[in-house]
Amino acid sequence: MSEFASWLSYQQFAASVTRERRFFRSPDQTAFIDAVLSNASTRHHHIKVGEQLWRARKGHAWHQEELGVEIPIPWPVDEMKPKRDGAIEGRANPKGIPYLYTACHRETAIAEVRPGMGAYVSIAKFTVVKPLTIVNCTSTAAFSPLYWKEPGPSEKEAANWKVIDDAFSRLVTPEDHLADYVPTQILAEAFRHAGLHGVAYRSSLGPPHNIVLFDLDAAVVSQRILCRVQSLNLVTEDQQPVPRPENIPTQQGGARKEENEHK
Repeated sequence: MSEFASWLSYQQFAASVTRERRFFRSPDQTAFIDAVLSNASTRHHHIKVGEQLWRARKGHAWHQEELGVEIPIPWPVDEMKPKRDGAIEGRANPKGIPYLYTACHRETAIAEVRPGMGAYVSIAKFTVVKPLTIVNCTSTAAFSPLYWKEPGPSEKEAANWKVIDDAFSRLVTPEDHLADYVPTQILAEAFRHAGLHGVAYRSSLGPPHNIVLFDLDAAVVSQRILCRVQSLNLVTEDQQPVPRPENIPTQQGGARKEENEHK
């Protein structure tokens, strides 16, 4: 089994394919991908036919009843799956190549679309129609480890899978630079090229994890539900407080100097 060269191998790989080269691999990039694929053999997870996954989309369609009354209904089936010819950049897929992003729990799928209070959310339950083998990137570590010198092979492996899981799990926002998706897109394509059918990674918005499938036809919509968000749980974590202006000597000194000059 190929070993990771360093506990920082993923960070080095990500920096390389983001800022240096990505279409023609360097020896270090190739060695990292080989190590990931080799170690992934111990992380295979099998999904049986009939297992169910969830996917959500904000909004709804309308159904017109008698007397012209319109009621909200879930999006139709073809609107609950990615467009085959209009895929946007994602954490696992490049633009133009659609993957099916799903969650193991209904609540996680809803959280992933980040709806507002009172928003309608269309939910689709997907049923898996073919046996699938995916790579489970999830890590049980609470935080990324920090080493002052290179640890042993098992620690290197755990450290790299932790940051790989974090990279796939990171929220996609409009402020993201598209190049930030490249490292995980390359890994997803490497898994696909190796014959795997998808990737499981931790959800940052709900338990337990998400699954992205490379084949849009690997699961079919078996049920659609329309729900409306009734409450949002907001949890915050205080970061480093910003000093008050009077506690910043450079600002005070600058202000006093300017006042003296005016005098």
